[in-house]
Amino acid sequence: MATKLWAVILMVFCTLVTSSAQIIYKTGVSQELFYYKVLWIALGLALYGVGAVLLVIALKGGDLSVLYPIIATSYVWVTVAAFFLFQEPLNFWKWIGVFSILLGVSLIGRGDSK
Repeated sequence: MATKLWAVILMVFCTLVTSSAQIIYKTGVSQELFYYKVLWIALGLALYGVGAVLLVIALKGGDLSVLYPIIATSYVWVTVAAFFLFQEPLNFWKWIGVFSILLGVSLIGRGDSK
């Protein structure tokens, strides 16, 4: 079965949602007050739940072997977000990793086209 475009788009959105959850976790554990820690972490968990639902819906639209590797783009989103939000360094090796992930996901997706 060929993977439908809507499933690919939904899977990318899923990775954005789950990557946001990871950023929210980081924000939560940095909070001073326990109350705020719990709120931020609960929000992160809720986003992971949304991501899981999106994943299941997307998987109905195509091949697991094409859609699942898209989850690797989460590493890209988190790396870039951490650079902008937490001033974490982006060195040469991280850039190589980012481009390798994007190339790999692209090649796997290209392998699906008939």
